Amino acid sequence: MKRILAAAVLMAVSSGTALATGTHAGGHGDETATMAIGKPGKAGKAKRTVNITMSESDDGKMMFQPAVLKVKQGETVRLKFINKGEVDHEFVMDVHEGIMEHKALMEKFPEMEHADPNSIRLAPGAGGEIVWTFANAGEFGFACLIPGHYDSGMKGDISVAH
Repeated sequence: MKRILAAAVLMAVSSGTALATGTHAGGHGDETATMAIGKPGKAGKAKRTVNITMSESDDGKMMFQPAVLKVKQGETVRLKFINKGEVDHEFVMDVHEGIMEHKALMEKFPEMEHADPNSIRLAPGAGGEIVWTFANAGEFGFACLIPGHYDSGMKGDISVAH
């Protein structure tokens, strides 16, 4: 119910503008839609796993390790996450413009919940994964869009080569 309410508020406020990530045709949670960065992959097709940690440092910096991902167009990758920090973190991947649109929405609606296949939110100590097929070559990004986290350094780049 909370997700439906958040989606209704989001649609009313955006008044015709793109949804949070701004690039997928079917809206939040539509696993059949292909975004510019790709689409959910089948676990059996993943030939490679990339381990990604989410954390924060004593001086307040927040980070992903690694902060740069390099993949090939058409490659299906298992992205395996662990939140080693002391607060919730999320991972959202998209085109850079989509990330910035989503960041602005999260600042307006910090309690917004997601069901997007290109994102994951984890409590401290929790783990999870996204299996993703990178459909198009290009430069993309990822970020934690919980208010304040992006500005504290929690972002990275994805390079998808031909």
